[in-house]
Amino acid sequence: MAFDYDKYIRPGKLPHIWCPGCGHGIVMKGLIRAIDTVGLDTKNTAIVSGIGCASRLPGYMDCCTLHTAHGRAAAFATGVKMAKPEMDVILVGGDGDGTAIGGNHFIHACRRNINMTYIILNNKIYGMTGGQFSPATPTGAKASTTPYGNPDPAFDIAKLAIGAGATFVARGTSFHANQIDKLIAEAIQHKGFSVVEILDDCPTTYGRRNKFKSVVEMMNHLKDIAVPVKAAEKMSPEQLEGKILTGVLFKEERPEYTSEYAKVIERAKAAK
Repeated sequence: MAFDYDKYIRPGKLPHIWCPGCGHGIVMKGLIRAIDTVGLDTKNTAIVSGIGCASRLPGYMDCCTLHTAHGRAAAFATGVKMAKPEMDVILVGGDGDGTAIGGNHFIHACRRNINMTYIILNNKIYGMTGGQFSPATPTGAKASTTPYGNPDPAFDIAKLAIGAGATFVARGTSFHANQIDKLIAEAIQHKGFSVVEILDDCPTTYGRRNKFKSVVEMMNHLKDIAVPVKAAEKMSPEQLEGKILTGVLFKEERPEYTSEYAKVIERAKAAK
């Protein structure tokens, strides 16, 4: 029996604005399946985003949604979680929104280990706001602001999250659609700050500039560079050159921020 996505879509919001071939719709369907699998109450679930193509996703979801300022999703989401710690909070955004203009908020959300899930759709570029290069744009790749090739090294977003203190970090691709909901579901169920990076394709702003002939070629590229973490354990460094690990990359248990903050409040009350 086909999955019923309609009950999670806000009436009257489709069709979406994403370009043909964009992987964001694949990720949205994976998020919906994850919410259904975990059994979240949509009336008690806040989906928060900033600005950009990926950040339009919450507008289609029939949940409590918050479309905020560019790069500020983690700050707004932190406010939601602190005010209502009983809510399930999910952030959605792109690589530029999350790790460039929003990079400071991102690393501090990781550091605090606040119980939220951040889904970063990494299509290696600022898609909606002009095609500028982002911290995830590969060295040598072209963007509107690097027409002769990007001289900067690219962030490894998953490693950045781990280094900043996130306690659950996973990575998938929009090609491996059946894996997305499983990774997001596990992230939601983890008590702490969870990051799920999804390598995505942007055929319009990234693909055309970087000489991909079609969406199929971009998707096949994602398939070719992705290596599951368990398979990587049996591969040599030479075999892993140019590859990206997928699956659950890091997981640990550590005190969660809102729970620890509640203890501070109780100590303050007791001291009066």
